[in-house]
Amino acid sequence: MAADQPTVLVVEDEQAQREVLSYNLEAEGFRVAQAENGEEALIKVDEDSPDIIVLDWMLPNVSGIEVCRQLKTRNETRNVPVIMLSARSEEVDRVRGLETGADDYVVKPYSVMELMARVRAQLRRTRPAAVGQRLQYDDIVLDAETHKVTRGDAPLKLGPTEFRLLSTFMEKPGRVWTREQLLDRVWGRDIYVDTRTVDVHIGRLRKALCQHGGDDPLRTVRGAGYALG
Repeated sequence: MAADQPTVLVVEDEQAQREVLSYNLEAEGFRVAQAENGEEALIKVDEDSPDIIVLDWMLPNVSGIEVCRQLKTRNETRNVPVIMLSARSEEVDRVRGLETGADDYVVKPYSVMELMARVRAQLRRTRPAAVGQRLQYDDIVLDAETHKVTRGDAPLKLGPTEFRLLSTFMEKPGRVWTREQLLDRVWGRDIYVDTRTVDVHIGRLRKALCQHGGDDPLRTVRGAGYALG
């Protein structure tokens, strides 16, 4: 599986439900991490920040509501989408879940297909390239579904690593990515690659982007990393 596939953290204390959710998410092409209680969820997020969290409300010890509240008050995790699962169907509970910071609220029992659609909907907002969206920055267009990139209507030849780098930059133009963050996103957290490898592939990406002329859209930020624009 490509290293830039989104990671979903499933937090559910009922093992059978956790396994069903994980199986279906993996079948959709996501990487899945699991936690069976709130404390474990917070540790997992610190160790390996997911792209989205599917979070049960009723957890032992630290409740899902408290986990959500803590994540949404921290700068590093406040933008990670949270889909809250709950057997509580009353409007007051739904409102409380959303006011705590949950991005979506799904009442149990739920349709697995509907939940998968909601996961994809949240990721379209935060990781558009990872769910096959078309991205554009100035005259550069990246089609994540067909894996094609054009600049000013001229097709660009990019290797798979350069494609993943470009999609990462185009999802968040202006954001400065450190070499370590790019290694995690593009190569994967479990693979050891020297940070200088990032510089080599950035050089290749720059060359590819300018193969038909035009200014270099990538910016080197001294002592920090790289940004698009």
